[in-house]
Amino acid sequence: MSSFEIGASRPVSAVPGAGQVSTVGAGGKPVQTETVAEAPKAAAAAAAAAAPQVETSDAVKAGAAPVDQERVHTIRHAIETGTYPVLPAKIADAMIAAGMLLRSPK
Repeated sequence: MSSFEIGASRPVSAVPGAGQVSTVGAGGKPVQTETVAEAPKAAAAAAAAAAPQVETSDAVKAGAAPVDQERVHTIRHAIETGTYPVLPAKIADAMIAAGMLLRSPK
């Protein structure tokens, strides 16, 4: 069995008070203690600015959905006038097919 080194041990100190941040240096001695309110917000902004910026291509933008407005108008008019055909067997077949598609492994 091979041996490995964990590293130098350091003493356990008290947990900083609420709202305090403590930095521990070599040897386990506290180097700096500051309150969260004093922590510079500019450091977070600088880190965000240093992050690489990603631009998206126009090819990945969804754009407008392809909708046949004339067909929508025709169906809407048929529903309003009560002439839209409702075929229970066709509706049931579509519901069963959709259920099978949802359950199929991908």
